Amino acid sequence: MNDTESTAVLESADPAEDLNLFHIATQQFQHAVKYIPELKEGLIQFLIRPDRTLTVEFPIQTNSGEVRNFKGYRVLHSRVRGPGKGGIRFHPDVTGDEMRALASLMTWKCAVVDIPFGGAKGGVVCDPKRLTKDDLRMITRRFAVELNGSIGPHTDIPAPDVNTGPETMAWIYDTYHMMNPGHNNLPVVTGKPLNLGGSFGRREATARGTLFSTQQVLRRGLVAGLDSVDGATVAVQGFGNAGSIAAELFAEAGATIVAVSDSRGGVYAPGGLDPHAAIEHKKVTRSVVDLSGTESISNEELLEIECDILIPAALETQIRCDNAERVKAKIIAEAANGPTTPAADEIFFSKGVLVIPDILCNAGGVTVSYYEWVQNIENEQWDEDEVNAKLLKKMTRATDAVIDSQAEVNGSLQEIARKSEVRGHQSVTLPPVDLRTSAYILAITRVAEVALSRGIWP
Repeated sequence: MNDTESTAVLESADPAEDLNLFHIATQQFQHAVKYIPELKEGLIQFLIRPDRTLTVEFPIQTNSGEVRNFKGYRVLHSRVRGPGKGGIRFHPDVTGDEMRALASLMTWKCAVVDIPFGGAKGGVVCDPKRLTKDDLRMITRRFAVELNGSIGPHTDIPAPDVNTGPETMAWIYDTYHMMNPGHNNLPVVTGKPLNLGGSFGRREATARGTLFSTQQVLRRGLVAGLDSVDGATVAVQGFGNAGSIAAELFAEAGATIVAVSDSRGGVYAPGGLDPHAAIEHKKVTRSVVDLSGTESISNEELLEIECDILIPAALETQIRCDNAERVKAKIIAEAANGPTTPAADEIFFSKGVLVIPDILCNAGGVTVSYYEWVQNIENEQWDEDEVNAKLLKKMTRATDAVIDSQAEVNGSLQEIARKSEVRGHQSVTLPPVDLRTSAYILAITRVAEVALSRGIWP
């Protein structure tokens, strides 16, 4: 797996809570634009709607000789600031709405860290655990053929996601290159193997970005009584690429990892566990469960562990209105996309629990993907120290921008409300914003400014 560990999606105990990720992303966007009264309705509709949604269906003949049909999606949300950028995931729960939501999150994520990409996302409905490597290779190549003409180095650039990785990207690159010979096609995908134009530091980038943003939030004094990762206790839900590396990096920075989990369950050690040992145990047993010196817990119980920092690195909507009240962490650092619902956000904001939103916290992955893209175009390969230094600068600057945006918006609520009334918008009392809303406001404003500068074609 790559950026997130596939943990079973938990159904909310509250039937009134909408867990459709596209509806959640739309709700978050619509809440943020209330604080940008100068945006006109037509521009708002343009910014929220995807540019293109492609649905494909195709057959492959599996190793067993059986012919099976698969459905895939590729959503391009925006190219206002540059080519579409976003992962491809293989998972049985992939849906069109999920892809539309994640593509929009990529647009805002790229804008928050100020890199010249828009948002995209893709996926194939399949269960990799029930397929052979040859089956997955054939699915990948056939999907890439179906996407030919849609993806490209300057139009839409895929990357790894859930259940895909460097090898998957190598297959996509090779397929695309065979159909488009005579060009430098390395930039068509990122997250490639190092010997095929991949970037040093890409594998660790999502987790490293999570660490950098968390460190800067603490340095800025946003959490009372906690000014450093050093000495903090950390729980990680999802022990795939992002979660396992985050556990290692936070431990190297002085944190104590007290709990980790994957799709089969979790483990807890109040005095701390060794993330390297957990990784080695999972390589052998395919799970962290039964790690020596720990007690077993469920994924749900991990979310409620007493700790300073909770890192959700699994799938979407893991923290909801029915379990948010029981979360005891001081900080939630979203290494996954969409792990927290709007209802849970409200609970955390009222309790003073700080949520570092996904469109900031896990943006390290797309940032280093951008660096890989630049290296491919320039036919260069940067040293890992250079990549990490650039990432630190980007994540620190983006975190500061989101924090400063929050302070600015919350200091101007009356003026924002006045502008809304002048423009004929419904008069409302606007509440203070959390970091997620401030990140959205920053991102939407940046994309809107570029859209207005470019003008309407023709």
